[in-house]
Amino acid sequence: MRRSRAFTLVEILVAVAILAVALAATMRAAGLATDGARETRARLLATWAAGNRVAELRARRVFPAASVTTATVRQGGMSLVVQETVADTPNPTIRRVDLAVSDAAEPGRVLANQTAFLVRP
Repeated sequence: MRRSRAFTLVEILVAVAILAVALAATMRAAGLATDGARETRARLLATWAAGNRVAELRARRVFPAASVTTATVRQGGMSLVVQETVADTPNPTIRRVDLAVSDAAEPGRVLANQTAFLVRP
């Protein structure tokens, strides 16, 4: 009798199981990388939205009164909520502007904060 040199069913099942675990780990890593990239993009867009608002205030040479306002803006196809808090400073010719930008879908989660100071024109 000749003994054949072939893989047994058990050996094939073990190989398939190892391959399945490796593919599952790869999928998990790819998912985490995608989530990280999405979060980074959202934070970048939020930072740009805050910077745009500060640039707009400076370009218009406005000296806003102390107040809290909220506005919805679109940046890079994303809807963002910008909460603007204007406060007095010890120097009456300077106002502090604090901006908190969050995703419109999750208003409680702030993506970016920015502080600027405006001088009376």
